[in-house]
Amino acid sequence: MKNKTAFLSFLVLVSFSSFSQSISSSPYSLYGLGSLYDADFGNLSSIGGSGIALPSDSFINNLNPASLGQMYQNHFIFEVGGKAIATTYQTNSKSEKRNNFQFSHLAFAFPVTKKSAFSVALRPYSSATFKISDLKLPIENSTESYILDATGSGGLNNFDISYGYQLSKKLSVGASASLLFGNLTDDRIYTIGNSYTAINKTTDYNGVRATLGAQFKVDSTFTIATTFKVPSQVKASKVQTVENVNNSGTSVVETNAASDVEDYYMPLEIGVGISKRFKNNLNLTLDYEKSLWNETNQSDLYGNFVNQDRFALGFTFKTKKNTRKYTDRIQYGAGINYDTGYLEVDGKKVTNAAVSFGVTLPLENTFSAIHLSYSYGQKGKISDNLIKENYHKISLNLALDGIWFVKRKIE
Repeated sequence: MKNKTAFLSFLVLVSFSSFSQSISSSPYSLYGLGSLYDADFGNLSSIGGSGIALPSDSFINNLNPASLGQMYQNHFIFEVGGKAIATTYQTNSKSEKRNNFQFSHLAFAFPVTKKSAFSVALRPYSSATFKISDLKLPIENSTESYILDATGSGGLNNFDISYGYQLSKKLSVGASASLLFGNLTDDRIYTIGNSYTAINKTTDYNGVRATLGAQFKVDSTFTIATTFKVPSQVKASKVQTVENVNNSGTSVVETNAASDVEDYYMPLEIGVGISKRFKNNLNLTLDYEKSLWNETNQSDLYGNFVNQDRFALGFTFKTKKNTRKYTDRIQYGAGINYDTGYLEVDGKKVTNAAVSFGVTLPLENTFSAIHLSYSYGQKGKISDNLIKENYHKISLNLALDGIWFVKRKIE
């Protein structure tokens, strides 16, 4: 479709109203179910979002349900997180800055038996927020044009239930079920001459997606892991009102008319990861994920869904182990990631690359900790006639560890 680039570029020129937490104002939220959220638990955001092979021993690892098989007995972990993001949007001729705050996640995990554990998490999955004013677009197969005004809001939530089991000292497996639910509101006005058509649409989505995972300890310092996110169908239905306004008056075509729309399809996603610990308390994590969007056979009005590759590399370092000195118990992390993106506009992929740094500040003598990280990234390229997003992101996760069902030795 012509003018896809012009349509997307225009989004950066308009400002957004104030929104509550968990709102993404990216122009790329126009596509699909909106902009997808990063919801890295614990210290994962400081190591580039890598960690498929890490255990859930001192934090909740939401990247792989099999990690719960390594959770310590009698420990109950509760975690909540949030993010502050400052973004600069750029085109060939314009630049604009925006700030927003996002709720990241709310989760808890606890062991069920000596070899298994259970976790529950609630987080935003996507946000679709955009505003367009007085955008002139051509009418296909005609020399005339029309004016488009549109606003969008809403998003989907993700409720996860996960279970991990340790089959042996070396092998753990796990599974999770994710309930996706929410709605998107899209209000559009198409103006031609002295008449216009107003379409107010709200689309509800709901669906369930399963994830399977495994972790294998080659030895005490080296772990390999894999995850499989099963293809799924997110069902959709809409309620729509349509009005035509011209010199003769207003005619209502539809009023809160309910109907089914095309469902949204989630692809098969395969992930592999490794974790290697060295003698000097340095740990390396490396992940690769492949998302087969081409197999869903779906497209967007202003772009296409394409296969996605994601690479993530991270390092953590702690000065010493089992020490009482607080500064020696602080863990430092750094990471990089690169994502080819699953959106293609005018034949150009919307890529994303970022670097990150962070610290884990322990609280008391348990696994309770404050996970603080900073990330800098870039999404899209001006050279590809896309909007470029330069963003600075600060992530703050609070993890609280409680010890249950342990008898006191001293009364």
